[in-house]
Amino acid sequence: MEWVISISAVGSMKEQIRPLDLVIPDQFFDATKRRVSTFFGDGIVAHVGMADPICPALAATLEKAARATGATVHRGGTYVCIEGPQFSTKAESRIYRSWGVDVIGMTNMPEAKLAREAELCYATLALATDYDVWHETHEVVSVEAVIQNLLQNVATAKDVLRRAIPAVNGPRDCGCAELLKNAVITSPAAFPLTTRRRLDLLLSKYYPPADLKKRAAVRRDPRRG
Repeated sequence: MEWVISISAVGSMKEQIRPLDLVIPDQFFDATKRRVSTFFGDGIVAHVGMADPICPALAATLEKAARATGATVHRGGTYVCIEGPQFSTKAESRIYRSWGVDVIGMTNMPEAKLAREAELCYATLALATDYDVWHETHEVVSVEAVIQNLLQNVATAKDVLRRAIPAVNGPRDCGCAELLKNAVITSPAAFPLTTRRRLDLLLSKYYPPADLKKRAAVRRDPRRG
């Protein structure tokens, strides 16, 4: 797997993004609190760049497919991800709006961060279901309203995927495939073996398993103290 398209129900934080509109955000604000947001740790440190968290090539493919359905599509914008499962208070919603965010949801973090660490191309198709709770002339967000609008968006989302998936093929030239190349800070000589084995799927391209076996053999050598 090299590409991830996330389909997410979101609340709109701007008047021009109406319920049932589609949004392809290019930025995230992580307001979650209790979620594990990295594969690393336990002796191996990596700092993957998050300045541009969305794969531009995959987002462009998604936008083209979305517009072909005839839906109203907004390209770009910021998705603020809250912990949930509760919806926002009015005070929280107004503060998020003052930050200039475009949509609000509960699902895209930390998956966007983990996708970057796994060198996957990642993009989001956000389905606007409501105006959160900030809008004075719309009903306060409820589970019933969200589900009703989400069901209407499901058919559109399926149509977008039917158009987008066949267009996702061939070699990647977006840079996502080499995000870990210079991100690992810990010296390979200091990698704990158990952690290195756990991260083999991510690290083997840059730190071959043969090196791991060699290190393990050295540690077992009875001639060494």
